[in-house]
Amino acid sequence: MASQDWFEKDFYKTLGVSKDISDADLKKTYRKLARKYHPDSNQGDATAEAKFKEVSEAYSVLSDTEQRAEYDQIRAMGSGAPRFAASGQGAGFEDVFSQFGQGRGGARTTPQDFDDIFSMFGQQAGGGFGSGRFGQTSGGFRGYGGPTRGSDVTARTTVDFLTATKGETITLQGEDGKPFKVKIPAGVSDGQKIRLRGRGRPSPDGGETGDIVVQVNVRPHPVFSREGLNLRVVVPVTFTEAALGATIEVPTLGGDPVKLRVAPGTPSGRVLRVKGRGVDTAKGTGDLLAEVQVAVPAHLDEAAREALERFRELEPKENPRGDLMAKSHG
Repeated sequence: MASQDWFEKDFYKTLGVSKDISDADLKKTYRKLARKYHPDSNQGDATAEAKFKEVSEAYSVLSDTEQRAEYDQIRAMGSGAPRFAASGQGAGFEDVFSQFGQGRGGARTTPQDFDDIFSMFGQQAGGGFGSGRFGQTSGGFRGYGGPTRGSDVTARTTVDFLTATKGETITLQGEDGKPFKVKIPAGVSDGQKIRLRGRGRPSPDGGETGDIVVQVNVRPHPVFSREGLNLRVVVPVTFTEAALGATIEVPTLGGDPVKLRVAPGTPSGRVLRVKGRGVDTAKGTGDLLAEVQVAVPAHLDEAAREALERFRELEPKENPRGDLMAKSHG
């Protein structure tokens, strides 16, 4: 089921792409726009920040095959908005509950890998950006002849990469129209589920109330990626910086850049580690992994070309592919 504001938003226009764009070109376009409007590159620019959120929301929907097909159908229909839409601080929430009948006699359906510590959600709302979907799993007897347990309500919400890394309390809207808060923990992973006990459907005969189970999806970041509690970023360096050594600046997520020393003779692909600048959670703190990538100049003027040709005459006569050839015949 879609969000009500899908009828009002043209995600293709937001990204400046055609409706038949391929997944690869869509991703390429998103990364280009995300780099252009990212808040880290536009400090204090509210217009750029708003544009970044719009671009991220559009890509979140169009990059998901299921959501994209649903969005295209909804936009084609032009009517029939869903009966629930999310409310909360921050732009871009879409959360919809779907209705199912309550089972009586089957075993309780329990989603896997839930983090039960997030069953409390009375904290102050801190905003957040996301889109969500809601459904229902079946209830069942706690025992033969016992009262029926209320049905669980399942939800799916999408948050941006920074929110998933730092953590935040977001506000969703329940089936009864009342808002409720969900604490997104720092370091939540893509696809992780959070159980809110006692917030689902009531039992029809005095039994236990069902739960709300929220699956969190995380939008990709144009620069950073996650490896457990570590953050990884690819950092381009020039050939001379790699060969002779240099001190370079490396971005951090939501913070000031840090300076790193590139040792002389650093090869492309070497990883430099910045302690404690990864994901900070109650279970521990990760590191920032900066992967060095030697950038080859695309254009050389005549003087630079001549200098490189002189260097070629002087460079060590070593074949960097010698071991590769030998091992390929092993």
